[in-house]
Amino acid sequence: MRRRTLIAAAGVAGAALANAQPAGAAPRNGRAAVRTGLDQLAAEDWARLRGETVGVVSNLTAVDREYRHLVDRMHAAGVRIGGIFGPEHGFRGSTRVGGDSGMDARTGLKVYDAYRVTHDQWAALFTEAGVRTVVFDIQDVGARFYTYIWTLYDSMVAAARLGLRYVVLDRPNPIGGRAFGPMLKPGFTSGVGLKEIVQQHGMTVGELARFYNGEFLTTPARLEVVACEGWHGGLFAADTDVPWVMPSPNMPTPDTAAVYPGTCLFEGVASISEGRGTTRPFEISGSPSLDYRWRDKVAAHALPGVALREAYFVPVTSKFTEQLCGGIELKVTDASAFDPIRTAVAMLVEARKLPGFAWRDDNPGRPPFADLLFGSDVARTMIDAAASVTDIVASWQDDLAAFTKRRQPYLLYPRPR
Repeated sequence: MRRRTLIAAAGVAGAALANAQPAGAAPRNGRAAVRTGLDQLAAEDWARLRGETVGVVSNLTAVDREYRHLVDRMHAAGVRIGGIFGPEHGFRGSTRVGGDSGMDARTGLKVYDAYRVTHDQWAALFTEAGVRTVVFDIQDVGARFYTYIWTLYDSMVAAARLGLRYVVLDRPNPIGGRAFGPMLKPGFTSGVGLKEIVQQHGMTVGELARFYNGEFLTTPARLEVVACEGWHGGLFAADTDVPWVMPSPNMPTPDTAAVYPGTCLFEGVASISEGRGTTRPFEISGSPSLDYRWRDKVAAHALPGVALREAYFVPVTSKFTEQLCGGIELKVTDASAFDPIRTAVAMLVEARKLPGFAWRDDNPGRPPFADLLFGSDVARTMIDAAASVTDIVASWQDDLAAFTKRRQPYLLYPRPR
């Protein structure tokens, strides 16, 4: 099998479109054999990092196919690590909310809490750690409001200011390479969306880093991406042999990731649980006032690629703790046909017609949380005005088409037509 080299983000547009399944590579256990950026760099014995003081921006998901962690392997191989920078939920995944700091028990390395830090604070942390090269390796799940992609952006801005080299070890997008949903608009930025991308961006973290560098950073970072080998945008998590480690407490499986870009919108609804406090967060939604009738009304929309099950559950935390809720469980039957955002909009349209529906509005002076998740107030106001699902989805198609075109020069892997 051929070996990959680091790919500079400033290089020719679409520089690694040859990264589809390599000729002669045998599937493992019926799944596509994929080598992540970590696999590629480890195979070269970390040569490109030796002689540098490295800062690692990472969490528990940065593992090889034997579940050995990036930091543990680098440390054992003698790579000089100046510090570890942990995002939301911490470096080893040891915090439910927020970040963590202190000394890593396994390696004795310094861990810095890098959750919700400013660009200036990032720069100060890198400087304190004596970092000359930053390495990023975190498994994303493909939604604009998943915070790790903004950890990537913020740390890139700081690295660019300091003139540091920034190396992204790429991983597949577990929900494929297609983009869906509305664009984030000015005035609706927040910790769940800092820059103008669509709700389901359909990019890997390496591609996003290239996009940020070319579109958003005033001073580009010295960016390098170690691309995956064997992945393309038509592959989903279940299609590859890349190990799954849940990247946050409420993202237990790839099934969760598949529906999350849509059903996370229920975090913006006060009257409906998004399934937190159950074993199937985001796959089930409901409330004490809902029953089979909500499921039947949504099913009448004949949504592609998904089956809807009448569901009952009792959350142990979060909304409606210890209360019996009725609602819907989503079962994705065809990942290539499924549109999670259209599906969630249909659920919201029908729920809005029922008594007791209420948007979450608990942050005075700021837009309702649903608007921050959608990226503007357009979808919410259309739902309130009883617009059809078709009209709501149509409202963002021009922006989606423009984004799909805009991202094209930064893509590293083929996409299905």
